[in-house]
Amino acid sequence: MEKDDWASMSTAALWELYDEVTTVLSRRMAAEKAKLEDRLRRIEGTGGAQPQQRARRPYPPVLPKYQNPKNPSETWSGRGKQPRWLKAQLRAGKKLADLLIDRPSGPKRRRAG
Repeated sequence: MEKDDWASMSTAALWELYDEVTTVLSRRMAAEKAKLEDRLRRIEGTGGAQPQQRARRPYPPVLPKYQNPKNPSETWSGRGKQPRWLKAQLRAGKKLADLLIDRPSGPKRRRAG
């Protein structure tokens, strides 16, 4: 169809054409979806092609390094996100060194490097 044909068509004829196009499109999309779902089922069915998930290696427990002076049961190891109590203490003017947990002096680890 040319552009002039579209302009000269009546509204009813355009709606009829629209309905035909949407019907054909929906049938084709459903067929394509069924084909893709079948392909996905075949891919998922092949167990040998997927790599096996390995278990995470166990990490040693990390001792807490910092302690809340207001509530000694709240501690932080220095890893991950800073807890709210620590952020509040830092905003209040304390330094991380002020919040360190006192440990008895024992053998120190040597740092590489």
